[in-house]
Amino acid sequence: MDVQNDTAAWKRVVDTASAVGRPVALPSAVTACIKDVGADGLGVSLITSGRIRTVAHASDERSYRLEDAQLVSGEGPCTEAYRQRQIVETDALPADGQWPVFWRTAGELGIRSVVAVPLLVGNDLPVGAMDLYHTTSAPLSPTGRARLRAYARILALLTLDAHPMLIGWEQAPSETGPAGYPPLVHQAAGAAAEAGNVPVSEALARMRAHAFSHQQLLKDVANDILGGQLRLEIDGDTPSG
Repeated sequence: MDVQNDTAAWKRVVDTASAVGRPVALPSAVTACIKDVGADGLGVSLITSGRIRTVAHASDERSYRLEDAQLVSGEGPCTEAYRQRQIVETDALPADGQWPVFWRTAGELGIRSVVAVPLLVGNDLPVGAMDLYHTTSAPLSPTGRARLRAYARILALLTLDAHPMLIGWEQAPSETGPAGYPPLVHQAAGAAAEAGNVPVSEALARMRAHAFSHQQLLKDVANDILGGQLRLEIDGDTPSG
């Protein structure tokens, strides 16, 4: 625990919320963090059992698309920070070609570097991660790391406030259906599987492929399926009117 940085970060969050006449919550904490550390965007994803579940908050559309890219691919700096329980810095496409879906999206959106920070409750229970996006290379100093950890502790608590179902999740039984995705995607995958007479896992793979190839958000693909605007065919996917 870093009392000095925690106190300073909390004051900035409170001041940010007060300036717009709103209660302290994820949006004010995200805004305060961006202004303090100078990021170009920030996204918060909730994670359980090592898989990205849903986007809790994003500062802008670009950040949301980058969080969704990690949802689509099932990997990325966010997941890595969660698994390692430590800050992950990555600058442009890694030499080993990691996370191609994420970095393709990042490149199209003009993002050069990412800093992912795990959201820990009580220093040992991970509930997600936050990603700070930069359009230029942005190496962290020791002071910068300490400040980000302070904001991560605040965001973790505010995330639990907004999503209390996360409490005790690690002890919960496994869900049926495609793991690692929010309920909307589960429902769409089930509907697509039934319509195409294929396993749910195959329907989900087609949804992810469609989202990637058409540069769509996965939630938008799910909405189109549930709304009857999209049907995933056996040999490809084509919109149905």
